[in-house]
Formats: sequence, structure tokens, C-alpha cells
Amino acid sequence: MPEIRRLPENLVNRIAAGEVVERPSSALKEVVENAIDAGANRIAIKLVDGGLTSLEVTDDGCGMSPEEMALALERHATSKLPNEAIEQVATLGFRGEALPSIASVARFTLESRPHGAEQGWKRVVDHGEIRDEGPAALPPGTRVRIENLFGKIPARRKFLRTPRSEYAACKDVVQRLAMARPDIAITLDHGDRRIFGLQAGEGLANRVAQLVARELKDNGVAIDLERGAMRLTGIAGLPTYNRGIADHQYLFVNGRPVKDRLLTGAVRGAYADMLARDRHAVLALFLELPCEDVDVNVHPAKSEVRFRDAQAVRGFIVSGLRQALATGDKRSAQSPDAGAMARWQQEPVREEPAAALRSMFSGRDWSAPQQRVAEASAAWRGVEADVMAQPQGRAEEAAPVTQATDEYPLGIARGQVANTYIVAEAKDGLVLVDQHAAHERLVLERLREAGAEEAVARSQALLIPEVVELDETSCDRLEDAAPKLAEHGLAIERFGPSAMLLRSLPHAIARTDPEKLLRDIDDDLALNGEALLLGEKLDLVLATMACHGSVRAGRVLRVDEMNSLLREMERTPRSGQCNHGRPTWVKLSMDDVEKLFGRH
Repeated sequence: MPEIRRLPENLVNRIAAGEVVERPSSALKEVVENAIDAGANRIAIKLVDGGLTSLEVTDDGCGMSPEEMALALERHATSKLPNEAIEQVATLGFRGEALPSIASVARFTLESRPHGAEQGWKRVVDHGEIRDEGPAALPPGTRVRIENLFGKIPARRKFLRTPRSEYAACKDVVQRLAMARPDIAITLDHGDRRIFGLQAGEGLANRVAQLVARELKDNGVAIDLERGAMRLTGIAGLPTYNRGIADHQYLFVNGRPVKDRLLTGAVRGAYADMLARDRHAVLALFLELPCEDVDVNVHPAKSEVRFRDAQAVRGFIVSGLRQALATGDKRSAQSPDAGAMARWQQEPVREEPAAALRSMFSGRDWSAPQQRVAEASAAWRGVEADVMAQPQGRAEEAAPVTQATDEYPLGIARGQVANTYIVAEAKDGLVLVDQHAAHERLVLERLREAGAEEAVARSQALLIPEVVELDETSCDRLEDAAPKLAEHGLAIERFGPSAMLLRSLPHAIARTDPEKLLRDIDDDLALNGEALLLGEKLDLVLATMACHGSVRAGRVLRVDEMNSLLREMERTPRSGQCNHGRPTWVKLSMDDVEKLFGRH
């Protein structure tokens, strides 16, 4: 029988490091979080070769004495849990594993000086062995340097990526932590290059816009909502301002950057009928709730959380996002396409006069008598009675077109281009409206107000209930979601350990394959923690109904019809984008118009 023995301390630290430190960005995250927890007002980060050669973090926090530094490098030693109530933890770190884990797999230099101390102290640990210790000259605060990560563990070192990839991961970590704390000044240097320098007190919207995309501030809506003890703040991009991947969704719980399936599913549910399935919203959401209602001790890297009442959290995020977008998403992403603007600015070049001008001024004797316009022949007038009926009644004088544009955000209609686009004049520019896309959104909102969602989700019972065999875990997920699915007209119940009995389908998708539908819903539950797929299918039915019931492209509209459409768009939520996430209108400011003509 093998002998049971205690593992050596250095091996225990390396095992812990395998959970906490995967790459330079993991070590950087732990060190920057320590700086934030130490009350720093300024944090300076320096990387060399994406952190593979070295990374350094300097802060002006509270600092540590030599005795505290020695204790900080021992496992499970921390100042962030004054008692054993781990559910009350309010700091970013609390496990006491990061520093000894990093020091066991790299050359680790820790320098610190408390405020009021005459000098600082330095401690150097190389892959778990103390190499140097003594006084150090530095201002009050702490400086941590990590060099040669996994240098003596080639099996781990070879799994690291290129310096460019490691730098991208480090930058993402710093960006997320910097978003959560706009009250802290943070600088990031890579080699000899300054990546960004963020000043303290910029405000949440400005900090997020600087780190994600500067145009987000102009193409997003601010969020600040409360429900009971929960609060949701941040900035959410308009549906028309979207990306092809979900990497630009930044989610925070009590100031902690997290990647949580429930939160990701809530964001997708909020944007469900405003984005195509292959597009993703751009946003930064900050959720605050009592510490006892969220468990952060579920992953060594603290990137995952568990909520006590997950459904309440999801419902709050979905309703909060929809409420915020309903006030701001009459707008559309307003940055004109650069390629389109460039084509406007290209001047036509002609080597010789046009053919029409040549025929007008040359090769013709204008003094000779010309044939006058005569009545059309009988062959042309043969179908006149059928196609062109005689006018009935009197012609009435057209109502005068309103000239004032100040009171209407989308302006006053001035005409129609290609029988598809409405041209309107607003106070601050020209507005182009896609009449089909705009009316499609208006019809969809009317259908919802009239209760069409309930009609689409009306249940249709199956003559013979269908048994669908699935594995036991899938059946467990579907059984838990059965009450929610029943609201959409899908009635299912458990039929043994590894089978579900399907009794009815939503009327709108009654011809779908039941087995495929249940498997897709199960995949959706496993991925997002919520059955979003069925609701999206029913939304697609509503969107199709709206598409077929809306004004088509190519239809000639009267001026009063155009203005009526514009006014209804101004009153309708989410009118800035169609049901597929494309913009329904764009604006060309007067400054852009003047640039086209060289006035600026």
C-alpha cells in the first residue's frame, strides 16, 4: 500500500500556482487587485515582452512593514478577512494564495514602505527560495516585480504564447480593473511605449469610453437603476452599435470583473429582438448587491460568482437594460461610413463635354423649322381606358408643408429617394430614413401592444404526446425550466429518468421537430442558464409578421405619409434600429454637408 505523506511546501505552492497563475496576465491581475485593496490612488504598470520577461506594478497604497511582507509570502495569510465571515468579503482578494504562488514559479521582488516609515524593505524570492532581503529606497507604497515566469518549469513555460498574445491578455486585465475604479489613476507601459494614462476622477462614462471605444459615449445610453438592495450602473451601446464577438461586454459584480453565464445570458435576452444572432452588444455593466447575496469563493481566480437569487438578478438586468434602451434607442449609431463619405468627396473628372451638351450646341441648325409635339397615335392610346381612368372629382390644394424643424428630432420630410429612403431636414442636419426598416420596427411594437406575443405563443396540444429521450442531466435542466417554457406555449413534463414528454407546442412553430427543439433548448440552458432560444424563435415569427405587414421599399409615399412615419418613430421605443439590429435612420450633420462642398 502506498505511503500517505505530506507534500513539501514548495510543491504545494506550485500546485496552487497552477490554479492561480496560468500566464503573465493572471499574475498581473492578482498584483493590481492587491494594489487596489491597499487603497492606492495611483498605480503604474510596466510590461516587457508582454510580461514574459518582466512585469512591474507600483502603487502608493498603505505599504507593509518587513514583518508583514514575510507573512504575506506565506500561504493563506491575508489582511482582508478580519474574521471568519467569508461571505462578507468586500475586497477583490481574500484567499491569501496569490503572492506565495507567484513567488514559487518566478523571480519575485517585493519592495514596500508604509506611510510614515523612514525607509522601505525589499525581499527577493526566486522560484520559492529566498535570495535577498534588506533595506530599499522607494516612496511610500509597494512595488512588485515578477521576472522569468515559469523559468525553472519548462513544462509550463512552453505553453505560454507569443509576447504579442500575452500583452493583449495583460492589457485586457488592466482595462477591466481600470473600468471598475475610475477614482484611481492608472498608467500602462509596454517596453518604451506608453499605452494609456488614465487620470483619477474622470467619471464612469469617460473612463469606459477611453478604454473600450471613444464612439461608445455618443452611441450608448447611461444606466443607473435600483431595485431593492440591487443597483445597476454603467453604459450600454445602442443596438446598431454592435460587434461580431462578445469580447466587448464588460461585466462587474461589486467592482469585481467577472465572466458569468447568467449575466451574459441576461444581456443577450435584453437585446434579443434588436440584434441579429451573430452580432453582440457593446457595454459595461456594474452590478452592486449585498455581499451575502453573492458567493465569490467558487473559483481560485475569482472570475466566477454565484447568486443567491439568480432569477431576480437576471430579471433586474433584462428589465433595466430594456428600460434604459427604450429611452435612448430612438437614436441610431450616427458615425457616417468613411467609405461613403470618401465617395461623396470624389470630384467627377471629364475629358470632354457630355454628349447631351455637344448635341445641344453643335451640329444642328437651330433656325430650321422643327416638328411640333403631336397627340399620341391610336396604338398608344388603346389601353388608356383600362390603365388610366378618367379623373373623378376635383383636385384639392395640397396642405402646406411645415417649415419649422426645431421641435422634431427627425425633422420634416422634404422628399423621397429611390422610392425607398425618406429625406428629412432637421435642425442640425439631413436625415435619411429607410422607410421599410423603420415601419417594420413600428409594426412590431404595435403587434406587441396588441398582445400578439400571447397569440403567437398560444399552445397547440399534440394529438399524441411525443416522448423525447435525453440524458438525465438534460432532463433535469428541462424539468427546472418547464414553468418558464409553459409561458411560451411549450408544455413538457418528466417521463422517467432519461426522457421528457412533450404535450403541446407554441402555435406559431407547431410544425417544428420536437426532438430537435428540446435538444436546442437544452443546449441553450447549459450555455446561458436560461431558455432564450424559444423566445427568440417566437420573436422571429413576430418579426416576420411585422416585415410582411410594413411599407415595402419601392413604394411612393406622400409627404404627409412621410411626416406621419417620422412622428411615430419619435414616439416609439427602439425605433432607431430594425428588428435585425440595422439602423433605421442616419444623420449627416450640417458640418459634414459643408465639408462636402469645401466650406470647412
